[in-house]
Amino acid sequence: MSFKPAIFLALVLPAAAFAGGIYKYVEKDGTIVYTNVLPKNGQGRQARKVEGEFRPAPSPVAPARISVRTRISLGEFDEYIDEAAVRYKMPPALVRAVMHAESAFDPNAISIVGASGLMQLMPATAREMYVKDIFDPKDNIEGGVRYLRVLANEFDGDMVKMVAAYNAGPEAVKKYGGQVPPYPETQAYVRKVISLYFQYKTQAQVAQGDER
Repeated sequence: MSFKPAIFLALVLPAAAFAGGIYKYVEKDGTIVYTNVLPKNGQGRQARKVEGEFRPAPSPVAPARISVRTRISLGEFDEYIDEAAVRYKMPPALVRAVMHAESAFDPNAISIVGASGLMQLMPATAREMYVKDIFDPKDNIEGGVRYLRVLANEFDGDMVKMVAAYNAGPEAVKKYGGQVPPYPETQAYVRKVISLYFQYKTQAQVAQGDER
């Protein structure tokens, strides 16, 4: 059985405080700990400040629009997205849409509940998806796409249910009989991701046509 490091995110301040920095250290059992408070009791000597500025994740209900800025930001992660999409048999356009909605392609985005990185993985989900470092873009994308595959298997490939489950959790979708849960944020999130999916799908089709 291979060793799987755990990930723990101990954020105890409001999202505005992320700008003060995030510290990372590894406990004796291999747990990777991220915290916005410098550890005490000797752990601080082992901790190092993670490079980069951490910012609050965008609102899941922000407008579903592909801008020049998002296209530029996305380009940096295209290879990771395409590799993971092939490995887990997921539409690349869906991966891009979820990532756009979750983090706007900011690898240092953190939500107020502790979801982190490009596809905003919760620490528990990251552990289950074998993510070693939640702030490593390649690891995070791999885990996020793997989780989409898990949801696709659970909901027979129904994209609407998958997207709803990514936001609200699979149990919430099951609770409401396989329908999008009646949560305003989840319903807006599903509409946003599906809209972005068709935009990215069309964009890819146009690009393929230009290459012919």
